[in-house]
Amino acid sequence: MSFSAFKYAKLSDEELVIHLGRGRAAACDELYRRYHARFLHYFLRMLNNDQDKAQDFLQELFLKIIQTVEKFNTSGRFSTWAYTVAHNMCCNEYRRLEVRQKTLSDITAEALNNTGSHPLEKRLDNQVFKQALFNELSTLDQNKRSTFLLRYQEGFSLKEVSAILDCSVGTVKSRLFYITRHLAARLQAFDPCQEGDV
Repeated sequence: MSFSAFKYAKLSDEELVIHLGRGRAAACDELYRRYHARFLHYFLRMLNNDQDKAQDFLQELFLKIIQTVEKFNTSGRFSTWAYTVAHNMCCNEYRRLEVRQKTLSDITAEALNNTGSHPLEKRLDNQVFKQALFNELSTLDQNKRSTFLLRYQEGFSLKEVSAILDCSVGTVKSRLFYITRHLAARLQAFDPCQEGDV
């Protein structure tokens, strides 16, 4: 690792954005190193596991970050701002292609590496359950799907999710309540408390 790269590796995300605004490419390299895997996973799940499209969106996202870096509010968090851009890109894609009901496929164990502590988390160690979960999520509209992924996969707070999706915290809570109730009803066969035949 070069001295320059080592120096940037020690900075916060927000400090890196300031350096990026001053035209320092190494700052962008460091942000990409920190976030490219997370954003790629997010795009894969939002774009029905289309690997090529997710890669294209990842590159486009970082281009947008570079091109609009002056719009970043340095008092906020980089991750919240960047996920807002990523979410808007997906919304535009849904509007353009009217992609709403395709099935997500090939869910891997890595898909939920960053889940927060939520009652569902204890049941996500079962691959079949994960496949069923993401199949059900794929039937929801993009705002509900994104709300779920941002909260329980990416681990954002309710306030951060509301900022990313440009809606109230109450709307986020309402969506999560609806999604949880919907998933509980649709996935009750996976409930360990259900009594089955012996």
